[in-house]
This record gives sequence, structure tokens and C-alpha cells, in this order.
Amino acid sequence: MRVAAALIISALLGIYTPGWGQKPANPSGPITLLDAITIGRRQGVEAAIARLNLRATEARRGQRLAELLPDIDGVASLTRQTVNLDAFGIPVATGVTDPFTIYNFQLRASQRILDLSAITRYRAGQDTVTAAGLDARVVGDLAGANAGLAYLRVLSTEETVRARTADSAVAGDLLQQARRLVAAGVSPAIDATRSEVSFAAVRTQLEIARNAAARSGLDLVRALDLPSNSRLQLSDSLGLSTLTIPRQPDEAARYAREHRAELLAEHARTEAVRRTLRAIFYEYLPSLSVNGAYTESGRETGTLAGSYNVQLLLSVPILDGFRRQNRSKEERARLEIQEIREQNLADQVETEARQAVLDLASAEQQVSIAGERVKLANRELSEAEQRFRAGVAGSVETTNAQSSVIAAQDALIQARVSYGTARVATYRALGVIEQLH
Repeated sequence: MRVAAALIISALLGIYTPGWGQKPANPSGPITLLDAITIGRRQGVEAAIARLNLRATEARRGQRLAELLPDIDGVASLTRQTVNLDAFGIPVATGVTDPFTIYNFQLRASQRILDLSAITRYRAGQDTVTAAGLDARVVGDLAGANAGLAYLRVLSTEETVRARTADSAVAGDLLQQARRLVAAGVSPAIDATRSEVSFAAVRTQLEIARNAAARSGLDLVRALDLPSNSRLQLSDSLGLSTLTIPRQPDEAARYAREHRAELLAEHARTEAVRRTLRAIFYEYLPSLSVNGAYTESGRETGTLAGSYNVQLLLSVPILDGFRRQNRSKEERARLEIQEIREQNLADQVETEARQAVLDLASAEQQVSIAGERVKLANRELSEAEQRFRAGVAGSVETTNAQSSVIAAQDALIQARVSYGTARVATYRALGVIEQLH
């Protein structure tokens, strides 16, 4: 009885569990990539909805728990009546009695002592709750990954703005140099015109980059489910970092099978179906319960008399129109379907993990190659500037060289973004996105 009372108290307290999904205050200082992922996992709209679905699943489990807890109710009645004594067929008692009052107070209780089917259904409900909790984690991970990608896009656009700002300064210097050479009669006027066109093109690219940076900032704010007027400071930068996850495809596949929440949730659902099938089998077994009632009744409240009854009930199922057999067939089919889904998801998880580590290795190589390309493009621009100042080359060389620098810088930024995206995708594919740093 103490255990039952504790379960009742726990169930009642669960009704007053505080609501989830409350948004914390906006970040007050610079945020890192991990901060963005954490906030996205916590505050994303879909993640909040998934947590509410978890609460609903826990409530359904509580409904199954009710089958194992005591059922207690009380009844109180006040009856004003008369009795026709002739209806009882007693010769010495005839006629209708005078009106009289009956007071009745009754307390009834029932408790299942042994019901393997109900116990197994409750455990199946626990597996369903486990699956729902893992589903909520999956949705949170997706929201965190989206927030992380939005964070990387902001870094990308900010680096592009810085690069275009530097390019504008270089283009401005080349324009001034071209004008001086034209004024000195060293270069033709077309060199100055070409430099002006190049300077205008770079300024246009700068404005486009600034607009992209502003829009990507709004996308990040939306991904974090913050007010649209929020201003965020980012503390990370695009670049390579030390990783603490498996890098070989076979190791990554094994690691993902152990850590991906989707696969763990699918396994929990399979176990829930398996327990439900077992619960149907247990319905063939007898169940034991106890019922009882205590009653106080009488014609006056001061003279109430108490009585009670206790019943030990053994229920033996015999035939239910073959409903159990057909329910068992249906559940077996559902179990086979669920096992196929789990195996298919396991194969998908392994494939995603293998692809992710391959993409990550490729992205690292692309960053290295793009960095070398930027160095070469800057060297070309430096040599073109020297030739232009010496008057041995026209503005065409400097314009082409600067275009090469811009293209190389964009390629490097894109390579870094691809690396950051691959890094987020790899941690997500391995099921440990919360460990990304």
C-alpha cells in the first residue's frame, strides 16, 4: 500500500509540472558556435513542440499506470421513501409504511493484485516515452544544426564584407595611381577608366556583401527564436579546428549506431511493440484483484451502523470471440514492420556517418588548397602593381590580378564555410552535436 500511495502522489504531482519551452533572456555577450547550437536546441519552435509531445506521451503512460493503482471512490446519499409491504408477500406486514429517511455513506475500493497484461502494457508505455524523449532530442539536434549553419553563414558574410572592404581599399589605391600616371603622361587615359570601372565593381560587391551579412544575421536570429530586433555578437571565426570524433568511415559507422538518437528511438519503439504483443499473450492468463466496500447507513445520523464486504476475484479468460488471436496477428505484423524500419534506419545512419567523415576530410583539403590559391593571387597582384607603377604594364594586368584575388578570397571563404558545414554535419551524423566546439 505504501508503494501504491507513493505512485498516486507522484501521479498527482505530475499534473502540476511547470510548463516547458520558456525562453531565456537574449544573449548578453558574444556567442560561440556551440552557444548557437545550444540555444537552437533549447529554443527552436520545433524542439519546443517535440518536448510538449513528450509531455503528452508521459500523460498517456500515466493512464496505463492507472490500471495498476487502487481505484477508490466514496458515495453519500440521503433517501426519503416509503415501502409497500404487500410487495414482500408477508401476511403479517401489509400496507404502505409511513415516510422515513435513510442515510447512507459508502467507501469503495478495488486493486489489481496480479495482472501481467496490464504490467506489460505499462512497460510498453515506458518504452514509448523513451522513444518520444529521443524524438525530442532528434528534433532539438536538427534545430541546433540549423542554428549552427545559420551561424556559419553569418561568419561567411562577415568575412566577405571584410574581404570586399580590403579590395575596395586596394582598388582605390590603384585608381589614384592610374590617375597620377595618366596626368604625368606615362599611361593612356583608358588605364584610369579601367581602374574606375574596377573600383565601381568592387564597391558594388561590397554593398551586396553588406546586405547579405544583414540578412544572414536575421536568419540566425530567427533560427534561435529570438526577437527580430536582437543584435548578436559572434566570437568564432571560420577555420580548421581540432576534432575529437572518429575520422575513419568504419569507426564512424559504429560510433553513429551507438549514439544516434533516431536509431535509439526506433529501437525503443520496436521494444514497445514487442511488449504490446507480449501483453496480448498475457491476456490468456488469469488475473487476480481485490474489491471491497465499507458502508454506514441508518435512519438517523446518530445511530448509523457500519457494514463491509471484501471480495477476492480471480478472473479466468475463456473465449472472447477470437479477438485476442486476431489482435495478436495484427501486432505481429506491426512488429515485423517496425523491425524492418529499425534495420533500414540503421543502414541509413551508417551511410550518413560514412559520407559525413568523407565530406569532412574533403573540406579540410579544400581549405588548404584555397589558402594556397589566395597566397598566389596576392603575389600576382603585388607583382602587377609593381609593373604598373614602373610603367611597364597597363591597368589590364592589375585589374585581372585583383579579380583573381577576389575570386581566390571567395573560394577560401566558401571552402571554410564548407568545412564548417561539414563539421556540423559530421557531429550531427554521429549523434553528438552537443559536443561540437
